[in-house]
Amino acid sequence: MPTDSWVNETLYPEWGQRFMVKRELARVQSDFQDIMIFESYTHGRVLMLDGVVQITEADEFVYQEMLAHVPLLAHGDAKRVLIIGAGDGGVLKRVLQHRNVEKAVMVEIDGEVIRLAKEFMPSIAGDAWNDPRAEVLVADGIDYVRKAADGSFDVVIVDSTDPIGVGEVLFTDEFYANVARLLSEKGVIVNQGGVPAMQADELHDTSVRRAKSFSDISAYVVAVPTYVGGFMTLGWSAKDASLRAVDTATIRARAEAAGILGQTQYWTPEIHTGSFNLPPYIAKHLPAKG
Repeated sequence: MPTDSWVNETLYPEWGQRFMVKRELARVQSDFQDIMIFESYTHGRVLMLDGVVQITEADEFVYQEMLAHVPLLAHGDAKRVLIIGAGDGGVLKRVLQHRNVEKAVMVEIDGEVIRLAKEFMPSIAGDAWNDPRAEVLVADGIDYVRKAADGSFDVVIVDSTDPIGVGEVLFTDEFYANVARLLSEKGVIVNQGGVPAMQADELHDTSVRRAKSFSDISAYVVAVPTYVGGFMTLGWSAKDASLRAVDTATIRARAEAAGILGQTQYWTPEIHTGSFNLPPYIAKHLPAKG
């Protein structure tokens, strides 16, 4: 329905952002969360979960590209990818842009997010839903990783809400231990780590948990305009520390071979390697090495 009302994000009680709503497209209370999709005047269509902005059509590529391309190209030969969450399909689309990927399994607990994204934000996933390499499951990601075979995936990408509510179980010791088991020898997992200027505890606490199951723990940064607070961190956990140190020329060659070089709007080989150089105000929240 048409409207000129404002919607206020509820992530922080004392600070936030608001959008003027041009038209509300969907408002659904699923079994897990409140889902709202609306058309804005400035950012295209916007998806909110429990009052928190998840993606906008204007800048979704920033987050999605960095969440998908960085681990796949750092690995260099990822053929099997597991995506937890990401019900809008944007991460799935970017993963499948890599021609060397043979299978991408996406596990989203809330089928309503998938349904509404397909109907009201089809450009986010494009044709990814119909790619024969994609397996999309409406299921519990915790249960899936618990049952997955040892070494069955090369990369795991966790695109979840913050570690509260429905997303909380994706930040536990048990979850990371199971992910470490199901990853192959050079496996890596990335997850959203919050905006450190406002959520420093989230980066620190999840990093401590990840360090119990992985030898190489770090983070890399991405600047997403609608994730207010400056740099957002993406948590990095790997079995092989060399993956984080691949030089720019090698990353460029891998991107060309994968078929994504020149196809991105935010990610570049230089941004890839540079994103691991953390500002001190962020780096101090990671566990001390050694």
